[in-house]
Amino acid sequence: MATAPVTPLDAPVVKHSPVGTKHKKRGRTTSEWIVLVLIALGAILVVFPMLLLLINAFKSPADYANSNALELPEAFSFDGIKAFWSGHNFPLALWNSIFISGMVAVLAVILSVLNAFAIGIGRVKGRTWLVLVFLMANLVPQEMLFDPLFKMYDRLGLLSNPWSVIITFTVIQSAFGTYLLSSLLGTFPKEILEAAAVDGASRFRSLRSIIVPILKPTLSVLMVFFFIWTWNEFLLPLAFLNTDDSLTVPLVLEQLNGERQTDTTTLIAGTLISIIPTIIFFLIFQRTLTRGITAGAVK
Repeated sequence: MATAPVTPLDAPVVKHSPVGTKHKKRGRTTSEWIVLVLIALGAILVVFPMLLLLINAFKSPADYANSNALELPEAFSFDGIKAFWSGHNFPLALWNSIFISGMVAVLAVILSVLNAFAIGIGRVKGRTWLVLVFLMANLVPQEMLFDPLFKMYDRLGLLSNPWSVIITFTVIQSAFGTYLLSSLLGTFPKEILEAAAVDGASRFRSLRSIIVPILKPTLSVLMVFFFIWTWNEFLLPLAFLNTDDSLTVPLVLEQLNGERQTDTTTLIAGTLISIIPTIIFFLIFQRTLTRGITAGAVK
């Protein structure tokens, strides 16, 4: 007579699901649906203005006047793009914007790293107050800087010179960068720098070989933001850049707004062209930007 096998008491119990049954997928919760709807609405708000630009930039003035803003053009017209490109010295304005924004992005990041290294790693006395000063500098309205900076650059002979804008926004942007990086470097492990000092590394060598590589994703994020923020600046460049050879893209777009009449199709075409460089710059650094944001979130 055969006996049934004895199962140990501590053996795991294996449950077999009936043949032919499928595991049901877990449905989304209400909060997840709300998040998805909000993301979709945010995407629509971002894409919709771009869609309007694409639709209306290729309309002729007559087509734009006789159609709805959401209607596709009857025939694609490049007259607005040609008029803006050739009639308003746009290539030179484009170069001025790229040069100014690029220089500010690079110089502001370098200055932010040096300031944050001295404040965060150097363990300066009154570090909290210094960081607070840099934070408050970002809250100063540009209208308050208008008069003193204009007089200073006038005496230095820097009006209508791109370097007046570069110097101004390098200081402004680096104030934010210093505030952000000082918070990060304030928690940097001292043991790493002490080990590097034992190996004979100077402070500058530690900054260049240890700290900068670790902060590289964050610095890339700052560079992208500084470039785009400077590209969109209008008030101070309007005050400092007074000649046609020194204008930036936003200033050229402002010239299209006449007192009595505005060439709307040319203005829309110019707006579309003016945002293309920033989109290209963002796409080039998109992967680095994502890594920087992720690294900051993990930290």
